[in-house]
Amino acid sequence: MKARAFQKIYCRLTNITKATCSLEATNVGYEEMAYVQGRAAQVVKIAGNKVTLQVFEGTEGLRNDAEIIFTGRAPWLPLSDHMSGRFFDAFGQPIDGLPAVEGREFPIGGPSVNPVRRKQPSELIATGIAGIDLNNTLVSGQKIPFFTDPDQPYNQVLALIALRAKVDKIILGGMGLTRDDYLFFKHSFEQGYGLSKIIGFINTTDKSPVERLLIPDMALATAEYFAVEKNEKVLVLLTDMTQYASALSIVSNRMDQIPSKDSMPGSLYSDLSKIYEKAVQFPDGGNITILAVTTLSGGDITHAIPDNTGYITEGQLFLRRSPDVNKVIIDPFRSLSRLKQLVIGKVTRSDHPQVMNAAIRLYADAANSKTKLENGFELSDYDRRVLQFAEDYSRNILAIDVNLEMNEMLDETWSLFSKYLTKDEVGIKQEFVDQYWRELQSV
Repeated sequence: MKARAFQKIYCRLTNITKATCSLEATNVGYEEMAYVQGRAAQVVKIAGNKVTLQVFEGTEGLRNDAEIIFTGRAPWLPLSDHMSGRFFDAFGQPIDGLPAVEGREFPIGGPSVNPVRRKQPSELIATGIAGIDLNNTLVSGQKIPFFTDPDQPYNQVLALIALRAKVDKIILGGMGLTRDDYLFFKHSFEQGYGLSKIIGFINTTDKSPVERLLIPDMALATAEYFAVEKNEKVLVLLTDMTQYASALSIVSNRMDQIPSKDSMPGSLYSDLSKIYEKAVQFPDGGNITILAVTTLSGGDITHAIPDNTGYITEGQLFLRRSPDVNKVIIDPFRSLSRLKQLVIGKVTRSDHPQVMNAAIRLYADAANSKTKLENGFELSDYDRRVLQFAEDYSRNILAIDVNLEMNEMLDETWSLFSKYLTKDEVGIKQEFVDQYWRELQSV
């Protein structure tokens, strides 16, 4: 990088670690961007005149006499309508072979929205995935993680949501993606709707893991631009937040910070909340909804990353493979949307809450019946019928490959009720039974 007028330039590093370097400098700001021997870096610590930089591309090969150029500003990103359908790296540079985007420069990593400017979420975000829309309905401005084992097809689920979600923009932030994962997303979106809604910021495994720290800020700055400036409904998809937290751990360890639980930095909660709290519903109509994947190590929900995430977000979605139907489903027992009550039965059909609760109760009864079967107890007629109901419910409703409109999901569930159970066993209000049970029987 060439020096420009009025930029501070230094030529002496006092310490170099795997991910950071230090020098003596004055009048430098926290989070200010710099270039160390041409490599992008950012100020992460200031102690008197000692400044520590995290070098995004790694410090391998840096010399003690490396040239350090401070830009005098925090990270920024040029934003415009021409970003639609484009894919960028962690620094906002194109990786799709097309020219760089020109636009107004916006800072990234800014504060979350003042509560005074927020509006209570009240708009449904339909994904077409019945396990989400029916039982764990997403609401605009919500922040919710996907907890999943690494061997589950979570990126495929995100792609399905992106293709089906009824929003104006999809911002994808990919951290630690394999090249195949990146190409999968790109090809899926090209075949879906010509990339017209998609903007992607991608860090692949062949890049430095420290670069992942920029991806959420890049994605959310872009989301804020379209939500605030254009009053658009924006869905931000982040994968994988475990990779993001691992990059945080690398930097904190190299700065000799005392690690917290599971070798994570003590600032993990604040670092995660800075991202998730960007979810917002604006009074003027624009909104930002965040859906982020967090992979679990050995299914350990008590690990520091999912544990801290659960305190910040408004629910969680769990992926698991159902052995009964050999399909990946949205686990109805471990999944929860804490804001769904703002829309179900209000924005959706009035029977939605009753149908949802009855189906989950019957699914729980089937789990108890399955335990009886596995332990050699005799099954009642009711046990056999709820087991059949649960199998069809998993196949026709909970499976991630099911694509239905909201009313179709409700009608399909009513159909399963009437197929395997009596009206009394379902336990739904008589007014809804009279309306929907008869309708399906007469078809």
